[in-house]
Amino acid sequence: MSKPAISVAMSVYNGERFLAPAIESILAQTFNDFEFLILNDGSKDGSAAIIDAFAAKDARICPIHRENKGLVASLNQLIEMAEAPLIARMDGDDIAMPERFERQIAFLSANPDHGVLGTWTEDIDEDDQPYILSGKDHPTTYAELLNSIEQRSPLCHPSVMMRRDIVRDVGGYHAAYLHCEDYDLWLRLANRTKMCSLPERLMRYRHSPGQISTKYLVPQQVGVAISKMAYRTRQAGKVDPTEHLSTLPKIDELDTIFEQPGLTLEVRAMIAASMLYSPEAMGGEGFDIVLQHIRDGNHVPGLKRTILRLLRFGEPARAMTMASALLFG
Repeated sequence: MSKPAISVAMSVYNGERFLAPAIESILAQTFNDFEFLILNDGSKDGSAAIIDAFAAKDARICPIHRENKGLVASLNQLIEMAEAPLIARMDGDDIAMPERFERQIAFLSANPDHGVLGTWTEDIDEDDQPYILSGKDHPTTYAELLNSIEQRSPLCHPSVMMRRDIVRDVGGYHAAYLHCEDYDLWLRLANRTKMCSLPERLMRYRHSPGQISTKYLVPQQVGVAISKMAYRTRQAGKVDPTEHLSTLPKIDELDTIFEQPGLTLEVRAMIAASMLYSPEAMGGEGFDIVLQHIRDGNHVPGLKRTILRLLRFGEPARAMTMASALLFG
Protein backbone atom coordinates (compact mmCIF):
# COMPACT_ATOMS: atom_id res chain seq x y z
CA MET A 1 0.00 0.00 0.00
CA SER A 2 1.19 3.54 -0.75
CA LYS A 3 2.01 5.78 2.17
CA PRO A 4 -0.54 8.46 3.13
CA ALA A 5 0.00 12.14 2.37
CA ILE A 6 -0.61 13.19 5.98
CA SER A 7 -0.12 11.63 9.40
CA VAL A 8 -2.54 13.12 11.93
CA ALA A 9 -1.00 13.14 15.42
CA MET A 10 -3.41 13.27 18.38
CA SER A 11 -2.48 12.54 21.98
CA VAL A 12 -5.37 12.00 24.41
CA TYR A 13 -5.44 11.93 28.20
CA ASN A 14 -8.84 11.77 29.93
CA GLY A 15 -10.48 13.57 27.04
CA GLU A 16 -13.82 11.79 26.77
CA ARG A 17 -15.98 14.93 27.03
CA PHE A 18 -14.84 16.48 23.72
CA LEU A 19 -13.09 13.57 22.02
CA ALA A 20 -15.82 12.28 19.69
CA PRO A 21 -16.47 15.65 17.96
CA ALA A 22 -12.71 16.18 17.60
CA ILE A 23 -12.24 12.80 15.90
CA GLU A 24 -15.32 13.32 13.73
CA SER A 25 -13.95 16.66 12.50
CA ILE A 26 -10.83 14.91 11.20
CA LEU A 27 -12.76 12.10 9.54
CA ALA A 28 -14.91 14.73 7.79
CA GLN A 29 -11.96 16.44 6.07
CA THR A 30 -12.38 17.16 2.35
CA PHE A 31 -8.79 15.94 1.88
CA ASN A 32 -8.92 12.35 3.10
CA ASP A 33 -5.56 10.78 2.23
CA PHE A 34 -4.27 10.45 5.77
CA GLU A 35 -3.51 8.07 8.59
CA PHE A 36 -4.95 9.07 11.95
CA LEU A 37 -2.64 8.19 14.85
CA ILE A 38 -4.50 8.50 18.17
CA LEU A 39 -2.37 7.81 21.23
CA ASN A 40 -4.26 7.14 24.44
CA ASP A 41 -1.77 8.28 27.08
CA GLY A 42 -3.04 6.12 29.95
CA SER A 43 -6.49 7.68 30.22
CA LYS A 44 -8.61 6.64 33.19
CA ASP A 45 -11.95 7.73 31.71
CA GLY A 46 -13.83 6.47 28.66
CA SER A 47 -11.35 7.79 26.08
CA ALA A 48 -10.03 4.34 25.13
CA ALA A 49 -13.50 3.01 24.33
CA ILE A 50 -14.29 6.08 22.20
CA ILE A 51 -11.06 5.70 20.23
CA ASP A 52 -11.59 1.98 19.65
CA ALA A 53 -15.19 2.51 18.54
CA PHE A 54 -14.09 4.96 15.85
CA ALA A 55 -11.15 2.73 14.83
CA ALA A 56 -13.53 -0.18 14.27
CA LYS A 57 -15.42 1.92 11.72
CA ASP A 58 -12.56 3.69 9.92
CA ALA A 59 -9.36 1.91 8.86
CA ARG A 60 -7.44 5.18 8.71
CA ILE A 61 -7.42 5.32 12.50
CA CYS A 62 -4.48 3.67 14.26
CA PRO A 63 -5.17 3.48 18.01
CA ILE A 64 -2.22 3.29 20.39
CA HIS A 65 -2.91 2.48 24.05
CA ARG A 66 -0.19 2.59 26.70
CA GLU A 67 0.59 3.81 30.22
CA ASN A 68 0.78 7.52 30.94
CA LYS A 69 4.06 9.13 29.89
CA GLY A 70 2.98 12.73 29.32
CA LEU A 71 2.40 14.93 26.29
CA VAL A 72 6.00 15.44 25.18
CA ALA A 73 6.76 11.71 25.14
CA SER A 74 3.47 11.08 23.33
CA LEU A 75 4.11 13.67 20.62
CA ASN A 76 7.64 12.40 20.01
CA GLN A 77 6.33 8.84 19.73
CA LEU A 78 3.76 9.98 17.17
CA ILE A 79 6.44 11.81 15.17
CA GLU A 80 8.51 8.62 15.03
CA MET A 81 5.50 6.52 14.03
CA ALA A 82 4.37 8.90 11.28
CA GLU A 83 4.49 7.34 7.81
CA ALA A 84 3.59 10.48 5.87
CA PRO A 85 5.93 13.36 4.94
CA LEU A 86 3.51 15.81 6.58
CA ILE A 87 2.29 15.70 10.17
CA ALA A 88 -0.94 17.43 11.15
CA ARG A 89 -1.28 18.13 14.87
CA MET A 90 -4.69 17.84 16.47
CA ASP A 91 -5.90 18.00 20.06
CA GLY A 92 -8.72 15.92 21.47
CA ASP A 93 -10.89 18.89 22.41
CA ASP A 94 -10.70 21.08 19.30
CA ILE A 95 -12.69 21.04 16.06
CA ALA A 96 -11.04 21.14 12.63
CA MET A 97 -13.00 22.81 9.85
CA PRO A 98 -13.64 20.45 6.89
CA GLU A 99 -11.28 22.31 4.53
CA ARG A 100 -8.36 22.53 6.97
CA PHE A 101 -6.16 19.80 5.45
CA GLU A 102 -7.08 20.75 1.88
CA ARG A 103 -6.01 24.37 2.43
CA GLN A 104 -2.84 23.52 4.31
CA ILE A 105 -1.52 20.87 1.94
CA ALA A 106 -2.19 23.14 -1.04
CA PHE A 107 -0.11 25.93 0.54
CA LEU A 108 2.75 23.60 1.52
CA SER A 109 2.80 22.06 -1.96
CA ALA A 110 3.06 25.52 -3.50
CA ASN A 111 5.63 26.74 -0.94
CA PRO A 112 8.29 24.05 -0.39
CA ASP A 113 10.42 26.51 1.61
CA HIS A 114 7.81 26.53 4.39
CA GLY A 115 8.14 23.72 6.91
CA VAL A 116 5.37 24.59 9.37
CA LEU A 117 1.94 26.04 8.63
CA GLY A 118 -0.75 26.93 11.14
CA THR A 119 -4.17 28.52 10.73
CA TRP A 120 -6.17 31.24 12.37
CA THR A 121 -8.70 30.03 14.92
CA GLU A 122 -12.26 30.51 16.02
CA ASP A 123 -11.99 30.46 19.80
CA ILE A 124 -14.68 28.69 21.83
CA ASP A 125 -15.36 27.80 25.46
CA GLU A 126 -16.38 24.52 27.07
CA ASP A 127 -19.95 24.97 25.85
CA ASP A 128 -18.99 25.74 22.23
CA GLN A 129 -19.78 29.42 22.75
CA PRO A 130 -17.52 32.21 21.45
CA TYR A 131 -14.47 32.87 23.64
CA ILE A 132 -13.46 36.50 23.19
CA LEU A 133 -9.76 37.32 22.96
CA SER A 134 -8.20 40.74 22.57
CA GLY A 135 -4.90 39.67 21.02
CA LYS A 136 -3.87 39.71 17.39
CA ASP A 137 -4.24 36.78 15.03
CA HIS A 138 -1.15 34.71 14.32
CA PRO A 139 1.34 36.04 11.71
CA THR A 140 0.58 35.19 8.09
CA THR A 141 4.10 35.75 6.74
CA TYR A 142 7.48 34.48 7.83
CA ALA A 143 8.81 38.03 8.23
CA GLU A 144 5.95 38.94 10.57
CA LEU A 145 6.49 35.75 12.52
CA LEU A 146 10.18 36.49 13.11
CA ASN A 147 9.37 40.03 14.21
CA SER A 148 6.95 38.84 16.89
CA ILE A 149 8.35 35.45 17.93
CA GLU A 150 9.83 36.72 21.20
CA GLN A 151 6.62 38.48 22.18
CA ARG A 152 4.23 35.54 21.87
CA SER A 153 3.88 32.04 20.51
CA PRO A 154 3.65 32.52 16.73
CA LEU A 155 1.43 29.51 15.92
CA CYS A 156 -1.61 27.73 17.32
CA HIS A 157 -0.08 24.36 18.13
CA PRO A 158 -3.01 22.00 17.35
CA SER A 159 -3.64 23.78 14.05
CA VAL A 160 -0.20 23.19 12.53
CA MET A 161 0.82 20.98 9.66
CA MET A 162 4.57 20.42 9.54
CA ARG A 163 7.11 18.55 7.46
CA ARG A 164 8.03 15.41 9.36
CA ASP A 165 11.73 15.29 8.47
CA ILE A 166 12.38 18.88 9.55
CA VAL A 167 10.83 18.24 12.96
CA ARG A 168 12.81 15.01 13.34
CA ASP A 169 16.03 16.79 12.37
CA VAL A 170 15.76 19.20 15.32
CA GLY A 171 15.00 16.38 17.76
CA GLY A 172 11.25 16.80 18.03
CA TYR A 173 9.88 18.21 21.25
CA HIS A 174 12.30 18.71 24.14
CA ALA A 175 11.27 17.21 27.47
CA ALA A 176 12.86 20.04 29.47
CA TYR A 177 10.32 22.50 28.07
CA LEU A 178 7.26 20.70 29.40
CA HIS A 179 4.12 22.90 29.19
CA CYS A 180 5.73 25.14 26.54
CA GLU A 181 7.17 22.42 24.31
CA ASP A 182 5.53 23.89 21.22
CA TYR A 183 6.97 27.39 21.73
CA ASP A 184 10.45 25.96 22.21
CA LEU A 185 10.03 23.95 19.01
CA TRP A 186 9.01 27.04 17.00
CA LEU A 187 12.06 28.91 18.34
CA ARG A 188 14.35 26.05 17.32
CA LEU A 189 12.78 25.84 13.86
CA ALA A 190 12.66 29.60 13.24
CA ASN A 191 16.01 29.78 11.46
CA ARG A 192 15.77 26.40 9.77
CA THR A 193 12.55 26.79 7.83
CA LYS A 194 9.86 29.32 7.06
CA MET A 195 6.69 29.27 9.15
CA CYS A 196 3.41 31.18 9.15
CA SER A 197 -0.37 30.74 9.45
CA LEU A 198 -3.12 30.78 6.88
CA PRO A 199 -5.46 33.77 7.38
CA GLU A 200 -8.45 31.45 7.55
CA ARG A 201 -10.26 30.24 10.67
CA LEU A 202 -9.83 26.54 10.02
CA MET A 203 -9.76 25.44 13.67
CA ARG A 204 -12.25 25.87 16.51
CA TYR A 205 -9.81 26.17 19.41
CA ARG A 206 -11.23 25.37 22.82
CA HIS A 207 -10.41 27.25 26.04
CA SER A 208 -11.13 25.64 29.40
CA PRO A 209 -10.13 26.17 33.05
CA GLY A 210 -8.12 22.95 33.05
CA GLN A 211 -5.93 23.73 30.04
CA ILE A 212 -2.17 23.94 30.41
CA SER A 213 -1.91 27.73 30.15
CA THR A 214 -4.15 28.03 33.23
CA LYS A 215 -3.27 24.98 35.29
CA TYR A 216 0.50 25.15 34.80
CA LEU A 217 1.03 28.88 34.30
CA VAL A 218 4.13 29.18 36.49
CA PRO A 219 6.26 26.34 35.02
CA GLN A 220 5.02 27.30 31.56
CA GLN A 221 6.16 30.90 31.91
CA VAL A 222 9.47 29.83 33.43
CA GLY A 223 10.01 27.61 30.39
CA VAL A 224 8.95 30.36 27.98
CA ALA A 225 11.43 32.81 29.50
CA ILE A 226 14.31 30.33 29.43
CA SER A 227 13.46 29.24 25.88
CA LYS A 228 13.81 32.88 24.79
CA MET A 229 17.26 33.02 26.37
CA ALA A 230 18.20 29.80 24.56
CA TYR A 231 16.92 31.30 21.29
CA ARG A 232 19.04 34.43 21.76
CA THR A 233 22.05 32.25 22.55
CA ARG A 234 21.62 30.32 19.31
CA GLN A 235 21.08 33.58 17.41
CA ALA A 236 24.47 34.73 18.69
CA GLY A 237 26.08 31.60 17.28
CA LYS A 238 26.67 30.01 20.66
CA VAL A 239 25.76 26.53 21.93
CA ASP A 240 22.37 26.28 23.64
CA PRO A 241 23.17 24.91 27.14
CA THR A 242 19.62 23.56 27.55
CA GLU A 243 19.65 21.48 24.36
CA HIS A 244 20.28 18.12 26.02
CA LEU A 245 18.71 18.75 29.43
CA SER A 246 15.76 16.68 30.61
CA THR A 247 14.71 19.37 33.10
CA LEU A 248 15.32 23.10 33.06
CA PRO A 249 17.84 24.71 35.42
CA LYS A 250 16.61 26.73 38.36
CA ILE A 251 16.22 30.45 37.79
CA ASP A 252 19.11 31.26 40.15
CA GLU A 253 21.43 29.01 38.10
CA LEU A 254 20.90 30.76 34.77
CA ASP A 255 23.85 33.17 35.00
CA THR A 256 26.17 30.19 35.40
CA ILE A 257 24.48 27.87 32.89
CA PHE A 258 24.39 30.48 30.13
CA GLU A 259 27.64 32.18 31.24
CA GLN A 260 25.84 35.51 31.15
CA PRO A 261 25.75 37.72 34.27
CA GLY A 262 22.39 39.35 34.93
CA LEU A 263 20.36 36.72 33.11
CA THR A 264 18.69 35.49 36.30
CA LEU A 265 17.36 38.98 37.03
CA GLU A 266 16.14 39.41 33.45
CA VAL A 267 14.34 36.08 33.39
CA ARG A 268 12.77 36.62 36.80
CA ALA A 269 11.47 40.00 35.62
CA MET A 270 9.90 38.40 32.54
CA ILE A 271 8.20 35.74 34.63
CA ALA A 272 7.02 38.12 37.35
CA ALA A 273 5.17 40.28 34.82
CA SER A 274 3.13 37.26 33.68
CA MET A 275 2.08 36.18 37.19
CA LEU A 276 0.21 39.22 38.49
CA TYR A 277 -3.31 38.49 37.21
CA SER A 278 -3.47 34.77 37.96
CA PRO A 279 -5.10 33.63 41.24
CA GLU A 280 -3.47 30.20 40.81
CA ALA A 281 0.02 31.64 40.29
CA MET A 282 -0.19 34.27 43.02
CA GLY A 283 -1.60 31.71 45.43
CA GLY A 284 1.30 29.38 44.66
CA GLU A 285 4.94 29.53 43.61
CA GLY A 286 4.37 32.48 41.28
CA PHE A 287 4.07 34.73 44.31
CA ASP A 288 7.57 33.75 45.47
CA ILE A 289 9.01 34.69 42.07
CA VAL A 290 7.31 38.10 42.17
CA LEU A 291 8.43 38.66 45.75
CA GLN A 292 12.04 37.82 44.96
CA HIS A 293 11.88 40.15 41.96
CA ILE A 294 10.84 42.99 44.31
CA ARG A 295 13.58 42.12 46.79
CA ASP A 296 16.08 42.24 43.93
CA GLY A 297 15.27 45.95 43.84
CA ASN A 298 13.00 45.83 40.80
CA HIS A 299 9.36 46.66 40.17
CA VAL A 300 6.74 45.51 37.72
CA PRO A 301 4.09 48.07 36.65
CA GLY A 302 0.90 47.57 38.62
CA LEU A 303 2.41 45.95 41.71
CA LYS A 304 0.42 48.18 44.07
CA ARG A 305 -2.79 47.09 42.37
CA THR A 306 -1.62 43.51 42.79
CA ILE A 307 -1.89 43.95 46.57
CA LEU A 308 -5.60 44.63 46.14
CA ARG A 309 -5.93 41.65 43.80
CA LEU A 310 -4.31 39.40 46.41
CA LEU A 311 -6.99 40.49 48.87
CA ARG A 312 -9.66 39.64 46.29
CA PHE A 313 -7.94 36.31 45.68
CA GLY A 314 -8.36 35.54 49.39
CA GLU A 315 -4.66 35.91 50.18
CA PRO A 316 -4.48 38.62 52.90
CA ALA A 317 -1.17 37.36 54.35
CA ARG A 318 0.49 37.50 50.95
CA ALA A 319 -0.96 40.96 50.35
CA MET A 320 0.68 42.15 53.57
CA THR A 321 3.98 40.48 52.67
CA MET A 322 4.01 42.17 49.28
CA ALA A 323 3.11 45.55 50.77
CA SER A 324 6.01 45.18 53.23
CA ALA A 325 8.40 44.23 50.43
CA LEU A 326 7.37 47.25 48.37
CA LEU A 327 7.85 49.56 51.34
CA PHE A 328 11.03 48.17 52.83
CA GLY A 329 12.53 45.92 50.15
